[in-house]
Amino acid sequence: MTSNAQQNINVWLTQINTDFKSAVSVDCVIFGYDDNALKVLVSDCDMPPFEHQCSLLGDLVHSDETTEQAASRVLLTKTGFENVFLEQVQVFSGINRHPLGRVITVAYYSLIKITDDHLTHIHTHKGLKWLEVNKISSLAFDHYEIMHSSLRKMQKEIREQPIGFHLLPQKFSLLQLQRLYEVVLNIELDKRNFRRKLKGLGILNDIGEIEELVSHRPARLYAFDQSVYDKKKKTGFSFDL
Repeated sequence: MTSNAQQNINVWLTQINTDFKSAVSVDCVIFGYDDNALKVLVSDCDMPPFEHQCSLLGDLVHSDETTEQAASRVLLTKTGFENVFLEQVQVFSGINRHPLGRVITVAYYSLIKITDDHLTHIHTHKGLKWLEVNKISSLAFDHYEIMHSSLRKMQKEIREQPIGFHLLPQKFSLLQLQRLYEVVLNIELDKRNFRRKLKGLGILNDIGEIEELVSHRPARLYAFDQSVYDKKKKTGFSFDL
């Protein structure tokens, strides 16, 4: 090793010992769909100067875990769900983004079904609540920016991958599926064109059941066929809705 190389290493080690005072965290943008609205799970924040505001759910990354493992831990703790859809968005490293010091965060978004079991679970965690995305005007820290960056990524990917089914019950009507896409993308879809595209994809199974306890004419119910989609994907199949 040359003397210059050793000198550079010594400088680097010195900088670590004196300047390495930052922390790494994860912030999870947990999207759910309920009552024809896209929602995000938030928590009451009591950290100055953000008292009386809401924040996304997150935590510092432990020394024995990756950022993805940390995000999965947050999801399990706060939602009660394992094996949740999880996608990394980007790193947020604003110098003054956290009032307690230098905290670099890795943002993830996830999609979960808002079920009765889940609602029972979050009621045991004081301060957790679902808010409609369209009604959120501010969040603590830089979480508003993180939420909207995650929303834009999710809106792009929901048209390119069948991830929207993570937000629906296992059995759903075509009207429910169309409404989901209209709400998430904030657009109005033509019923005939939408159903023609769905038929062309060939990834839904008619399960031979109809809706129950509805005020309108009961619709047929369908289920997403993951195995068929996986086979099609290997042949270059393109999901496009």
